[in-house]
Amino acid sequence: MASRGKMETSKLKQNLEEQLDRLMQQLQDLEECREELDTDEYEETKKETLEQLSEFNDSLKKIMSGNMTLVDELSGMQLAIQAAISQAFKTPEVIRLFAKKQPGQLRTRLAEMDRDLMVGKLERDLYTQQKVEILTALRKLGEKLTTDDEAFLSANAGAILSQFEKVSTDLGILGGWFFRKKLRDEGVVPRKELELGQMDC
Repeated sequence: MASRGKMETSKLKQNLEEQLDRLMQQLQDLEECREELDTDEYEETKKETLEQLSEFNDSLKKIMSGNMTLVDELSGMQLAIQAAISQAFKTPEVIRLFAKKQPGQLRTRLAEMDRDLMVGKLERDLYTQQKVEILTALRKLGEKLTTDDEAFLSANAGAILSQFEKVSTDLGILGGWFFRKKLRDEGVVPRKELELGQMDC
């Protein structure tokens, strides 16, 4: 029975990742075709895609509600979607790797960007934006950053990114509450402590 539940969780996660991939591809295609579209058409299409992401995020919250296994499995995806909706992250590929919890590929992309900057293939502004996104994603995935990377992040993270940091921290608190609820249901955590935790959320 446990094996069946694990398979269902895996299948659900796969379906959600495919849906997120589709939305990220829409954003990526939109950015690549930006010069071919007039401003109104670009803004309208982007708005529609972000609205779809917002609806997807709402569905994700309902799916995760009260299910600690799914909170563990899908928390990274929820953070990545929140980053996209708030436009703290603007690079679809970074959002995709963040959602799938792939720090190794994020570091590989960062190394490629360093090289592209050195040879003049990447503009400094775009490099800074994407590096901030990658470093933030790595930190949220629990990866240790170098002192230089932390300094770069502190110097270049803007207000939108700071707001995303706050939102993602709140999501972390919510996940912790679900964990305490699970322990309480199993008789490990007293109800009073759960209620105190709920107030924190």
